[in-house]
Amino acid sequence: MTTRPARRFSIAVILLLLVVVSSTLHVAGGLELHVTPVKGDAPLLVLPLEAGEPFTIHYFHSVENAPIWEMHSLDPSGRIFIEEERYLKFGAGMGKMPGVGRMVTRGPYEVIEDMHMPVGDFVLRIGSPGVDHTVVWRGTRTNLSALAPHVAVQFSATPVSWPYRAWRRVFPHTATPEKPVNRDR
Repeated sequence: MTTRPARRFSIAVILLLLVVVSSTLHVAGGLELHVTPVKGDAPLLVLPLEAGEPFTIHYFHSVENAPIWEMHSLDPSGRIFIEEERYLKFGAGMGKMPGVGRMVTRGPYEVIEDMHMPVGDFVLRIGSPGVDHTVVWRGTRTNLSALAPHVAVQFSATPVSWPYRAWRRVFPHTATPEKPVNRDR
């Protein structure tokens, strides 16, 4: 038979464990970017990110057929920023916006760097194969044009808890690309 002090101690330990477990659910674990069709369905792409970590959208301009790179990042709350645009030449709809970033040249490319312009969640209509809207992240490339051409998708990000991030490290989302394998070793 359990004595009263032992019972109180057991209840105190259980309550303490509950407090510890519930408090870890609120510890920040980073961010998760979702690329989801606007009309519903499962995400085409889910990327675990840290605040400030870049991801890039690469595609070929539909008029100029010239390559374009748009580098983005997230702030700690999950707000999306465009950080840089790089393109081969001025094309239809391309060019500097007054007061946003700094225009430089890198080899044959025009680059608008240091933009840090908030865009928030945004919708992109994925181009057909040939436009090749591709998301580049941690050495992986996911060609959205091959997955869902002509589909409007929303890019949105949310903060995630530490336990959720730990779970996703062990069991990644099915829409998270696998890290590339270094075959040189």
